[in-house]
Parts: sequence; C-alpha cells; structure tokens
Amino acid sequence: MITGERERMMKDDGLENNGACVVGRIMPGARYSHEAYGERFYRADILACRASGITDIIPLMVFEKVADLERGCPDSIIEVIGQFRSYNRKEEGKSRLELFVFVQGIRYLDDGYVGCGNNNLVCLKGFLCKAPTYRRTPLGREIADILLAVNRPYGKSDYIPCICWGRDAVLASRLDVGSAVEVTGRIQSREYTKKLSEAEEEMRVAYEVSVCRMETVDVQRG
Repeated sequence: MITGERERMMKDDGLENNGACVVGRIMPGARYSHEAYGERFYRADILACRASGITDIIPLMVFEKVADLERGCPDSIIEVIGQFRSYNRKEEGKSRLELFVFVQGIRYLDDGYVGCGNNNLVCLKGFLCKAPTYRRTPLGREIADILLAVNRPYGKSDYIPCICWGRDAVLASRLDVGSAVEVTGRIQSREYTKKLSEAEEEMRVAYEVSVCRMETVDVQRG
C-alpha cells in the first residue's frame, strides 16, 4: 500500500490530527499492562523495517477487543493503525516521557509478505511547545529537534519529539513556540546512554518521528 493510500485510510478512520500506520513483525513477549473502564490493555513490540534495511522496534498499546496479545501469535506480520501517543510516567520522583502506538485496528498479513518501503507512516498536526533546537553535523547536514503538542479530545495532549532534516530543519528553526504545523514521517527508535551517576550508566531507547515533510498550518483551518 503506497503512502498516499495510507494517509487517506487514516483520515477515513478519523485520525486526521494524529494517525499512525505500521507494518512489521510482532515480537514475542506481549504482556499485560493495565485495566481501565473494564478493558484490559496489553503492551507489545513490532519490528518495522526501513527502506534502508535498518529495523526499528516500536512499542504498541493494544486493548483486548482489538487483539488478545496475551495469547497472540509471535512472529506474525501485522499492520496496525492507531495514534502515536505519549504518557508522562513518574519514576523515583522524576518524569519520563513514554511513547507508543495506541492501536485501534490490526490486520494480519500473509507470512510471505515482503517489503521495506512505506511500512511506517505517522501524520501529526500540532503546536510547537518549546523552542526548536537547530544544529549542523560535522558533514554540514542541517537538523532541528522539535517537540510537538498534539491535541486529543477532552482537553488532553500528546507530546511527540520530532527530528527534521534539511529544508524542514531550516523551516523549524524559524518557528516560534505555539506555531501550528503538520508533519509526516516515520517512527524511529534509537539507543542512547543515560548517565545516572558518576559511576553508573544505563542503556535506553528513545522514540521520535523522523520528519520527511513539514508544513505550517493556518490556525483558522483547525
């Protein structure tokens, strides 16, 4: 399925403000997360392949009516549709932003499915909630980090880190806090080392949207 078709599919499902569609291999180890309003929720991970062949491990949150991942089929190829959400987790008196795809639909694909292109798409419309960080790599590549606040119903918001490249990075560097933008890209994972003390370090995984297209939005358009 090409990218344009996936974007239209997400809009048809009412995901214009925040839509994610990922195809990949469900990894073993689905586990119970919590229960809310009588629904049981499970955590799982999906292994998604980039066009370059590099893989990303993307966390999922799935409620039982969509798929019973406690008895799921590890190594199945699936397509998930939902929203890329955040949760501010309190840990030892500190806040830690957790990111995941909140799954609203699953389609199981044939075992023979092959493809590493257009398998990971996220579309977001939101507001810059902190000043962009612009920099150049030693090779001269322009990069900008932004934090996007994406509104949900009932007064809630998701806070999504995004990384912009080239022209989009230059555009981002000129925007003010509160600017409204639409971004299209892919969810990516990367490992980093967190220094806990002078003698202790911990390997962690960060998740962000790698932006392939960004446009400013007239607030009057919503």
